[in-house]
Amino acid sequence: MTKHGLDRLLPPEGVPLYFRVGGVGVRLAAQFTDLLITGAGAIAIFLLVLASDLATPTTAIAVASMLFFFIRIPYYAASELLWNGQTVGKRLMKVKVVSADGQALTTQSLVVRNLMKEAEIFLPGTLVLTLNTEALVPSILSLIWVMGVLAVPLFNRRRQRLGDIIAGTYVIHLPKPFLLPDMSKAVRPPSAAQPSFQFLTHQLEHYGAFELQTLEGVLRSSNRAKGPDAYKRQKETLAAIVVQVRRKIDYAEPVRPQDQQAFLEAFYKAQRAFLEQRQLFGDKRQDKHHAVQRDRE
Repeated sequence: MTKHGLDRLLPPEGVPLYFRVGGVGVRLAAQFTDLLITGAGAIAIFLLVLASDLATPTTAIAVASMLFFFIRIPYYAASELLWNGQTVGKRLMKVKVVSADGQALTTQSLVVRNLMKEAEIFLPGTLVLTLNTEALVPSILSLIWVMGVLAVPLFNRRRQRLGDIIAGTYVIHLPKPFLLPDMSKAVRPPSAAQPSFQFLTHQLEHYGAFELQTLEGVLRSSNRAKGPDAYKRQKETLAAIVVQVRRKIDYAEPVRPQDQQAFLEAFYKAQRAFLEQRQLFGDKRQDKHHAVQRDRE
C-alpha cells in the first residue's frame, strides 16, 4: 500500500496518487495555530460581553467556555469546507484533510470529524483543567481518556485520530508543485550542421492549442533517456510526425532524418509564438478545427 514511505490514495479515476501522511507533530502545530485564532476571537467577544455587563463574575467562566465552543465548532467545519480540507493552521503547515477512499470530501465527514474532536479532546480537557477534590474521579477519568485518544494516531499507519476513523478521513502533506521547463526556452539553437527552419504565417494557421500540447508531449518524451528499442520507436514516431506536419503546412523543403527533432522543435517554437500573438489580439485557436467551427457559427 505504500511506495517509498508514501501512502497510496486511489481516486475514482483509477490513477493512484501517493502522498506523505501528516505526522502528529505537524498536526499539533496546526491545531495550536487554530486554537490561538479561535481563542483570540472568543476573548475579544468575551471582553465585549463584560464591558456590556451581560455577564457577572460568577458566570464569567461559563460564558467564556460557551463562547469558545460556539466559535470553535463553526471555525473548523466552515474552514475545511471552504478551503477543501484546510484551516488556517493547516494551510500554514501545508497539510490538508482528504477522504480515505479517494472520493471528494463531504460536508458530513468534515462535520463528524470536528464534532468528534470535542468529545475526544476539548470537553475532557476542560474537565482536566477544572480538576478539584470534589470531582477528582471524573477529572482523572477524563485525563485517562485524553491520553488514550491522543495515543490513537500513534498506532495506525495513516495517523488517524478517532474522528478521522469514524469520518473516513486522514491528513496528508501537500505535494510540492513541480513545473516542467518551458519547451520554447528548451529548444536548442540550430548548429552549423543543421539548417535554420523558417515558417511563414499561412503555414502556422493550420494548428491550434490542442495540437501544440500534443507536439509538446512528444518532444518532452523524446528528450528522455531510453533503451535501444524505445529509441528506435521514438525515431519512427518523429519521422511520421514530420511527414504529417510537412504535408499539412505544405512545407516543400526536405528534412533530413538527423534534422527531424530540430525541425519539430523549431515548428513548436514558431507555432507557439504565433498562437500567443493570436490570443493577444482576441483570436484564440483551440484546435485545428477552429476555423470550421467559427464559420458554422
